[in-house]
Amino acid sequence: MRLRWFAALLAGGVLAGAAFWLTSDRVLPPGPDYSDAAVALRVPLVGDAGPVVLASSDSPPELPSPVLLHAPPVPDTTLVTPRPPLRAPWTAVLGPGDTLDGVLRRAGLPAEERQVFSRAMQTQYDLANLRPGDEVAVQSHPDGRPYQVVLSVRSGERVLVRLEEEPVVRTVAPDLETFERTATVTVDGSIFASLDRAGAPASLAVDLAAVLGGTVDFRRDLRGGETLRLLWREARLPDGSRVGAPRLSYAELALGDALFEFVRDLDAGGSATVFRNGERLRTFAPPVVGARLTSVFGRRRHPVYGDIRMHKGVDFAAPRGTAVFATAPGRVSFVGRRNGYGRVVEIAHGPSMTTMYTHLSAFSEGLDIGDFVEAGDRVGAVGSSGLATGPNLHYEVRLEGQPVDPMGDERLAGLVDDRTATEALRRLTEARRRFSGDAEADTGARFTLSTKGGPT
Repeated sequence: MRLRWFAALLAGGVLAGAAFWLTSDRVLPPGPDYSDAAVALRVPLVGDAGPVVLASSDSPPELPSPVLLHAPPVPDTTLVTPRPPLRAPWTAVLGPGDTLDGVLRRAGLPAEERQVFSRAMQTQYDLANLRPGDEVAVQSHPDGRPYQVVLSVRSGERVLVRLEEEPVVRTVAPDLETFERTATVTVDGSIFASLDRAGAPASLAVDLAAVLGGTVDFRRDLRGGETLRLLWREARLPDGSRVGAPRLSYAELALGDALFEFVRDLDAGGSATVFRNGERLRTFAPPVVGARLTSVFGRRRHPVYGDIRMHKGVDFAAPRGTAVFATAPGRVSFVGRRNGYGRVVEIAHGPSMTTMYTHLSAFSEGLDIGDFVEAGDRVGAVGSSGLATGPNLHYEVRLEGQPVDPMGDERLAGLVDDRTATEALRRLTEARRRFSGDAEADTGARFTLSTKGGPT
């Protein structure tokens, strides 16, 4: 009974509320206008699987295809090792008497780190060959710890030593081009001054003195006005600057009624031959290929003791470990150490002639006294054993026990075989033809570019 009364009361309240809204001045918000829509709505029945059908005269609009946005790649931070920027490099140009250790001391490096850099650098470059004009650059971390030392030498090479877990050493070879050049020089005064005035490398005077000094006395025989023709090769960097020493391949000197000529094979072995009026006087086959002649036969100031004394051979500068070859066939008469000569190999060429190869760093494996060697056989390696200021080969020739000039004594011509002599004649003919071709195009210039070679 109470429930029926409560329901009635509730129903009456609802109806009263509706009547209140209908009789009040409250306005309902407008609804959508369906007057223009021709739509027949069919309410699906329960269980009807079909879709709701909208009947309309217009086709439904086509929606654009969705655009797929690719997420940006996530960097792999495990492959990138961040490194703070390095300080600007500290640089110094070597002056007379400077050493790498001294330069690094000026850069503020402590003794222990200077030693690390110097030892690592020495494995790639002989620091005894440092010269004024070479450059050293030091790069450091922001906290001042040294990071890298770079040595740039006159030959264009750069040696880099970088401190990582272990010192890392790398040599960067220069991009060089080889040029062949010619010069026709009128001698006036010394050979050195005459070459310099003609625009030719004055250092070629050392080569001329070495190969012709035993035949021509440049102080007494030259009267002035003589004609000197030269053919040489030189290496240049991309900026045109010349690096290294020029290499003389042909020289011609008219002296009185004699014509002296010199040819050298720069491509294979470097053997040099001197001719007088077309006849071969002598041929010299150097024991080290591509080495630089640093001292000739004769009196000089000793590099260690400082006094003037006789230099009994010729010296060739080359990197430590460069191969040393026998210059003529013979039998090994000595292998071992000999006072200031250091490690020595001596070869006998018949009963009266011997050649000596000294300051070696090592002997060829298995080489022993009594072994027969041919010209061109390897006998050892360049070093600085004994009294030597740096890696070089001291080469001596002795006749009847007395030292003679290896590059000037005509008695040494018998050591050369027929093949070497024939090859020298061929090179002489080519050099003469080369000069005759250049003469047609000569317009008075003393220094002309002939050919350009590929990078070396």
